[in-house]
Amino acid sequence: MKNVVVSLVLSILLVSCSDELTRARPYILTTATTGGTYYPVGVAIATIAHAQLAATKGISLTAISSAGSLENVKLLRDNQVQFAILQGPFGAWSWAGEGPISSPQTHMRSVSALWQNVEHFVLLSELASTGEIMDLDNLDGDRYVLGARNSGADQTGRFILQTLGIDYENKFNLAYMGYGPTTSALQDGNIVGMNIPAGAPVSSITQAYALLGDRMTILNWTQETMDKLNARYPLWDWYEFPPNTYPNQAELIRTIASPNVLVTRDDIPEEVVYNITKVIWENLATLQEIHGATKDMRLEIAIEGLGAPLHAGAIRYYREVGLEIPERLILEEPPEGV
Repeated sequence: MKNVVVSLVLSILLVSCSDELTRARPYILTTATTGGTYYPVGVAIATIAHAQLAATKGISLTAISSAGSLENVKLLRDNQVQFAILQGPFGAWSWAGEGPISSPQTHMRSVSALWQNVEHFVLLSELASTGEIMDLDNLDGDRYVLGARNSGADQTGRFILQTLGIDYENKFNLAYMGYGPTTSALQDGNIVGMNIPAGAPVSSITQAYALLGDRMTILNWTQETMDKLNARYPLWDWYEFPPNTYPNQAELIRTIASPNVLVTRDDIPEEVVYNITKVIWENLATLQEIHGATKDMRLEIAIEGLGAPLHAGAIRYYREVGLEIPERLILEEPPEGV
């Protein structure tokens, strides 16, 4: 009887294992707060990948919200997620162990550059004397939001202001909020401005413009300020908003942008990363229909602005489509014959 019971248990376990192997392997993609661009685009990427790969390749991808890039680095490090969207500087900081990242994240691998992360430094128009980014240097204890605490917006905002020589720690009364609550706070007069780095058009800025109109200003950049910022990390380029990009926006706005990046862990199978990379680029038209920010995505610039080496699965796909990969992005080769 004992032998029969053991055989029955083993049979059940084998059937359970077999059933598990037929299910799609779940992977998690972490994004940012729901009021920005990361979350809706991340959900779109995950939905497309799941639809294309769950049944055929056994790969399932789900997107979750988070506080942003800094939290995403930690979640990826602890293997609580397997894919993450980061602001471009965080890719460079993570690999090198610089900025807000205390130690090199050697497990991190790049998958792709995504859409442009556009800097929206907003200030009440009554305080924007020139309409340019250096107007922030004139604040005097005013309440300003750089982002949610420990978010990517907060960290990159601090880096940008510090690089420009703006003493935000003494001149700002910093408040910490996500994109949605920040817009409400600006409307209610509880803050004088906000930092909203995101793919354009971003819903929080659309809402703010609709509510405030010409009472708010997205600050312009000059060649001098962009050159000063790029002297340390040459990641940013020009980005212009033609009139009416946002409601009640009457004039052209000239700001700057850097690429967002999709990253993963080095222990994710090569086949998984290859298939997810392929699905993203082969379904780009669908992705662009879902969110306007992804109109900036082009395969020919898919590996520009990456701070960490490429995953072997991504290398395999980009070579298939004829991209030339610089040596600095190659740490591990795909298996021979694949």
